Amino acid sequence: MPKSLVSAYDVSAPAKQRIAQALLGRAIAGELTLSTQVLAEFASTLLHKLSPKPAPEQVSAILDAFAPIPSVASDADMVRRAVQAHAAYGLHFCDAMIIAAAERAGSRTIWSEDMNPARTILVSPSPILFTDLSNELRFFRDLTQDR
Repeated sequence: MPKSLVSAYDVSAPAKQRIAQALLGRAIAGELTLSTQVLAEFASTLLHKLSPKPAPEQVSAILDAFAPIPSVASDADMVRRAVQAHAAYGLHFCDAMIIAAAERAGSRTIWSEDMNPARTILVSPSPILFTDLSNELRFFRDLTQDR
């Protein structure tokens, strides 16, 4: 979701921005969950890749506005689960952390512009919908036996 969050502030793509802002509104209302991995990647993107770069104080203010959003913090078990996903499916470790957080949160949908929808990846024993900002649905199922 980092790119999805960035899209909420990107005036160059108004249609994508409207969808991302609607998702952000749902998150602030408590309907969606963010992982600390997503928040860290979002802040990093704003601080290092956006042009013009916002001041750190502006990024902090944005993160403060996200305070009502339920979040899933990383811990040693989540890192271990992400390592398993990385090993089993060749995921980038940061993406595997997002997947592990979604699994822990019991998420049924992951909104992302980053994940390759053509791959089957480790998420949970129940089906998960992967949705990009164009509202295209992708269906994946966990192929692992042990959790």
